Amino acid sequence: MGTTGLAACGGSSGSGSGPAHLTWYINPDVGNADSSKGGQATLAKECSAASGGKYQIKVQLLPNSASDQRIQLLRRLAGGDKTMDLMSVDPAFVSEFAAAGYFAPVPTNMINEFKADRVQSSIDASTYNGKLMSVPFWSNTQLLWYKKSVAQKAGLDMSKPVTWDQLIAGAQKTKMQIGVQAKLYEGYSVWINALVAGAGGKIVDNPNATYENIKLGLDSAAGKDAASIIKKVSSTGVGGPAMGSSTETESLNLFISKQGGFLVNWPYTYGAYTGKDKSDVAATMYPETVAGKKAAPPYGGIQLAVGKNSQHQAAAYQAAACITNQKHQADYMAASGNPASRKGAYDTAEVKKAFPNGIAATIRSSLDAAAARPLTPYWGDISTALQERFSPPNSVNQNTPSNTQAFILKVLNGKALL
Repeated sequence: MGTTGLAACGGSSGSGSGPAHLTWYINPDVGNADSSKGGQATLAKECSAASGGKYQIKVQLLPNSASDQRIQLLRRLAGGDKTMDLMSVDPAFVSEFAAAGYFAPVPTNMINEFKADRVQSSIDASTYNGKLMSVPFWSNTQLLWYKKSVAQKAGLDMSKPVTWDQLIAGAQKTKMQIGVQAKLYEGYSVWINALVAGAGGKIVDNPNATYENIKLGLDSAAGKDAASIIKKVSSTGVGGPAMGSSTETESLNLFISKQGGFLVNWPYTYGAYTGKDKSDVAATMYPETVAGKKAAPPYGGIQLAVGKNSQHQAAAYQAAACITNQKHQADYMAASGNPASRKGAYDTAEVKKAFPNGIAATIRSSLDAAAARPLTPYWGDISTALQERFSPPNSVNQNTPSNTQAFILKVLNGKALL
């Protein structure tokens, strides 16, 4: 009964000789995007008009957090919901949904179109078992944001790579704080993964393996390096008074405040910054976990997928092509602050205006260096276990990585519960 009600609540996709009525489940627009001015709802209207009567797109808003988005999408997909024509899916969950067979196959004659001009990280995030399973929409990456006046007082040369240790020392010297995401949610897993990858490690060594054969790399020198940084940010107090409950929003607010000097966050930060000293705000590449090893900035974003039970799969993929064309990519990036997956968008005047002073180029460079979360069907469980065992941040120590790895393996083998 629950499944039947769930499938019905989204409304009908429609049928007959008229336009295909497509439902697009969207994540909330962030930054400076207005849903009526440049957001995903605008893209839906423009593409509906451009289709010449072939389809009409209506949007349905998903919850704010990636974890809650995953749960709602999974419930609908598992229930056979026929309204799942288009979905905005966090790249961390593409492998999970694809492995379960929930996506309609990408038409063979559209694969090259969906890969053209895309940054490689967005193609990788859309691929499962060697096949393109979703369409790159926008590609996110975190930058190190800083106030130029604070960096100068800290004695940091931001034209060169900066390590986490240098950043922490600089924050202590200036009595300023670093905005991070360490609440019990997906954003904390993003930080942990970036720290491990930046130390040259991997949380999952063989992401395509089944749970019986999966090999984890958290119990390693890289895992300990990551734990050390989290502990240091927490124990020194530079992570702020509420580090353990901080999401992107709280960390941005900390950065805007008088105590904020540094921040790791997504590019929407610039458009969303409301402080009086915006001319003092700049961005550079993500901090290095280990000095001399190139940083591995977090990769995020959104992929567009079509549900296997959609009654309008061909129209849905045509709509996806329109939504992700270069003009719409540039328009959406400029309006929302969410970076395009298309390389060409970064050369447009509107994107350079929205991200001035070289920030657009920094985003583009960061996307080339970005490391995705492990593209494994089991990431949902792995992520939840990471969040639990690395919380609260001030409890993290050198045993946390090994204890967490053992716990994850028990969870995946049905010997422990989250």
